[in-house]
Amino acid sequence: MNNRLSGKSVVIVGGGSGMGASLAIAVAAAGSRVFIGGRRLSALQQTAQGTDIACLTIDVACRQSTNDFFEAATSRLGQIDILVIAAGTNIKNRSMAEMAPQQWDQLMAINATGTYNCMHAVLPAMRQRRSGTIMSISSIAGKRAIALGGIAYSASKFAATALGTCVSNEVAADGVKIINVYPGEVNTPILEQRPTPVSQEHKERILQPDDVSEMLVAVLNLPDNVHVPELVIKPLCQNWY
Repeated sequence: MNNRLSGKSVVIVGGGSGMGASLAIAVAAAGSRVFIGGRRLSALQQTAQGTDIACLTIDVACRQSTNDFFEAATSRLGQIDILVIAAGTNIKNRSMAEMAPQQWDQLMAINATGTYNCMHAVLPAMRQRRSGTIMSISSIAGKRAIALGGIAYSASKFAATALGTCVSNEVAADGVKIINVYPGEVNTPILEQRPTPVSQEHKERILQPDDVSEMLVAVLNLPDNVHVPELVIKPLCQNWY
């Protein structure tokens, strides 16, 4: 298979852990120039250790922080060929009865508005040069509203799904691809937000970050005229509702 990622400029938001970190290392190994962001500098630096990956903190829920981050990324890379939005969070209080209104606001701000803020920052330049790819890492909870994800998480991921789908249809004529990705259960730090602790046996049975990043690299490596608008990837042991 041809390596179309060599020389590409890739920005990954949420690159400090989990799927974002795994993907950052994979695309860097494929020859891409990589710039990652996240809330914790120490986590970003751990991902970048021993590589040429550059990193900077970002709060995707804050539009100014997001714009400053992408200005720095563009200054370093020259242009952004690929953006991967892998930032997201969840809460332990996942039912309507237990969840506080502020928690609803928090999840919508990060998972939904944060995705919008990132897209808004990079799309004008991509549309102008008629080239670019944005990959939005959502969740199975953005395709099927399930109690496992919770009320606010599912709602925020459905919002991100609709955003990606609508924007994809809008920018396709400009040569820009939007890809919505819906992972099932993955062994990442977000599992620490589960109401019931997840056993080590369960963590080993579900998807690992490298399982997902291997598939994402394959999709990102497709020719420019090939568009995969939606991708569901889940462990065999998880039901597809």
